[in-house]
Amino acid sequence: MTISIGILVFEDAEELDFVGPWEVFSMANEVSKHLGEPPAHDVKLIAEHDGPVRCAKGLRVLPDLTTAQCQRLDVLLVPGGSGTRREVKNQALLDWIAAVALGAKWVTSVCTGALLLTAAGPARGRRVTTHGAFVETLRGRGEAAEVLADYRYIRDGNVVTAAGVSAGIDMALWLTGEMHTPEFARKVQRGMEYDPAPPYTAMT
Repeated sequence: MTISIGILVFEDAEELDFVGPWEVFSMANEVSKHLGEPPAHDVKLIAEHDGPVRCAKGLRVLPDLTTAQCQRLDVLLVPGGSGTRREVKNQALLDWIAAVALGAKWVTSVCTGALLLTAAGPARGRRVTTHGAFVETLRGRGEAAEVLADYRYIRDGNVVTAAGVSAGIDMALWLTGEMHTPEFARKVQRGMEYDPAPPYTAMT
């Protein structure tokens, strides 16, 4: 069965927070095709409005669906970025996150997307993580049971929160292994040629 994955976008969302997981989840479809199987995932970008969304570094994206058009998902992913500081006060969006999360198998965030998950309710009272620069901010809100630093991602029940930016790729690969099999997720990782070796530590 194809798994429905919705990735929320909003003004000033951090690009790699959602593009990294998008690549993972969509690469899984390429692997499925190679194996002669149906698509693993139906991946959609979702925004409150149907116009272009300008992200934190200037990238513009077009959502596939509006929040009003999407009431059910198997997986919800909420990115971070400077826009979260505004959206955490957007009650309509928080209500949508809370409603969709009720029926979702997995509820996830990257970076300061954790601010929205704790404010909306799905991650309230859970162990979470976020970008290292915002750990104290999230702790100060008093909504999470514990905010852990120096972890790439944290699972608490069906809620999975990832640290900043590139950590979303790690989280999405792990989640792919949970939703399918670790072997399948390794094929996805190889398809992406994702084998992190940061330039300055990989130099000989």
